Amino acid sequence: MLKNKFSWILVAAVAVLSLQNCEDPSTTFEPINPDLSESAVLGTSQSAKRTLDGCERQLAEVYNRFVDLVEVASDNYDNTRTFYNQFLDILNIQPTDADINGVQFEIARLRELANAGLTVIGPGDPAFAANDEAEFLFFLGVSHLLAGELFQSLPATAGGAAMPATDHLNLAAGYFQQGLDKATEDDTRVSCTLARARALYHLGDKAGAVAAADAAIALNTSFLREVQYDVLNGTFALNEMQNAIHDRGTFDDLQPLPRLDFLDPKYNDQNAAKDFNTPLLKIEEAHLIKCEAAIADNQLEVAKGIMNDIIGLVATRPTTTFDDSTEDRIQGMAGIRPDSTNVQVAASPGAPLRSGLVLYRKGGPITVPFISGTSVTAPMIDAVGTADEALELLYLLRQEIFIAEGRRMTDMGVRLVVSEVERLANPNIKESDLTPVLPPFMDAIKTEIDGIDYDAATGICTIKHDLNKVIVANKASDFVCPFH
Repeated sequence: MLKNKFSWILVAAVAVLSLQNCEDPSTTFEPINPDLSESAVLGTSQSAKRTLDGCERQLAEVYNRFVDLVEVASDNYDNTRTFYNQFLDILNIQPTDADINGVQFEIARLRELANAGLTVIGPGDPAFAANDEAEFLFFLGVSHLLAGELFQSLPATAGGAAMPATDHLNLAAGYFQQGLDKATEDDTRVSCTLARARALYHLGDKAGAVAAADAAIALNTSFLREVQYDVLNGTFALNEMQNAIHDRGTFDDLQPLPRLDFLDPKYNDQNAAKDFNTPLLKIEEAHLIKCEAAIADNQLEVAKGIMNDIIGLVATRPTTTFDDSTEDRIQGMAGIRPDSTNVQVAASPGAPLRSGLVLYRKGGPITVPFISGTSVTAPMIDAVGTADEALELLYLLRQEIFIAEGRRMTDMGVRLVVSEVERLANPNIKESDLTPVLPPFMDAIKTEIDGIDYDAATGICTIKHDLNKVIVANKASDFVCPFH
C-alpha cells in the first residue's frame, strides 16, 4: 500500500540520490535540505520498505506516462481531441515526440530506484528482509520488461548503448527468476513467476513460458497485482488513463473501437476519493499464454478448452455500475459514432454482424468490468474449426482482457524508439536507434487502424480493419505471435 506523506518525503530524497547517473539530465542536482541527505537515509531501519513504497509510486508514474499513449497507438482507442498525443493515433513514431521521451525516462527512473534499493539502500538497512530484496528484483525486472515490450531498443544502464528489446526481456526474465528464488511471501512469488512467463512469452520461449504460466496458476488461481494510485497524497496518484477515457467527461478524448464499447470506461469515478487501479499482472495472462502455445502445437481441442477456462475466469471478475450520461459518442455531431444498444458491429467489411457490443449511456447507469471482460462466448469457441480461427479468437480475448492496460500496441508488433533527448545526452546512442521500424502490414493501414464506417440510419457499424485477422495473417513474421 502507498504510505503517508512523511514516507514520500524520505522516498523523494532516496530517488534524487539514486538518479544522479540516470539518463535524464534534469536529475543532476543535489537536495538542498540537509535533513534529506544521503546520510539521513542510508543505514536507517525501514529505509528499504520506504524505498519499495517509492518503487510503487514510480510504477504509477511510469503507467501514467505510457498507457494512454500506447492505447492511442493501437486500434483500441481513437483520439478525437488534441489533449492527448495526436501522432501515435496514425503510428507516426518520432524520436522528437516529448511523450515518448517521457516514457523512456520514467522507465529509467524505475530501474535506477529499484537498483539503488537493491544494491545500496537495502543492504544498509538493518531490517532488510529477503522478500524486500525479492521485491526490488521484481521492480527491476518490470523496468526491463516494459522497456522490452514498449521500445525497439533502450539503454539498460545510465549512459549505456541502446540494447534491443530481446536483451531487455532476457534481463527481465533473469531478474524475475532471482526474485522468485529470494521471495518468502506468496504474492511476490506469484508476481515474479507470472511476470517471468510474460517476458518469456515475448521472447518466444514457448516451453519456458508455459512452465512459468503453469507454476503461476498453481500458486494462485485468481491472482491480481495492480498499479496503485492514491488521490489523497498527490497528483502523481491520479490514473491518467481514467482521466482520458472518463474524467474529462464531454470532451470525449479517447473513443473506443465500437466492438470494445461495452468495456469502456474500464476506470471511472464511482469512488470520488480514489482513482481505479490499473492491472499490472493477472492470472488470465497465464491461461492466454498456454492457449497460444496449444494453438502453435496444433492442439486445437486443448486450446478451445483453455479458452472456455478463460471466459469462466473472466466471469468471476468484478464489475462496476455508474452513471456515464455525461459521456457522448457524438464528437460534436450526432450519428458520428455508434451510441445505441441497437447497433450491430462488423469486425471488418463482410464480417458477421454482432449485437450487444455498444452501450447506450443516456438511459441510466451502465455496468462495465474493471479487471477483465470479454464478449467471447462458449458457442463462439465451439465454432472454431482451424488453428487460424482459434488464434484470431485468442487475440480478440487478449484485446478485450487487456484493454486500457497498455498491452495492445505490443501485440500489434509496434514499438517506440529512443528519444532524441537521449541521443543528445548520450554519446553511445546511434542515429539508427532513433529510426522507427513498423511492421509492413501495420504501416500499410496506419491511418486507418481504428477507422470505422457507421450508418446511423441502419444502425450498422463496420470496422475498416480487423487487426486480429491482420495479426494472424502475418503470424510467421518476427513482429507478432511469438510462438509461431
